[in-house]
Amino acid sequence: MNHIPAAPMPDGIRHSLRAKQHPARAVPCPHCGAHAHRPCTTPSKRRLMPQPHPQRISSWAQAVACCPECQVTPGVPCHADGWPLRNGDTHPRRHVEAQEMAA
Repeated sequence: MNHIPAAPMPDGIRHSLRAKQHPARAVPCPHCGAHAHRPCTTPSKRRLMPQPHPQRISSWAQAVACCPECQVTPGVPCHADGWPLRNGDTHPRRHVEAQEMAA
């Protein structure tokens, strides 16, 4: 009997199957360097973190949601009076928007 390789799983289905994981794991972590779909780690890389780093959550929100506060599109960093927010942060309203899109 021949083994037929499975077709690649579409990202939409993959994310719904990983519903117990935080949706921010879909992007790499700029803080600890964890790859997409892998958990964040401590600086020593010995322990896995139960939740993503705040920088990863901001990066994910920036990648998937528009910001209602500064009116930027997905992929564009949030700003205040034309200046980017410190450390790549995003407005809290953008986090809410991203959570609603993930639900």
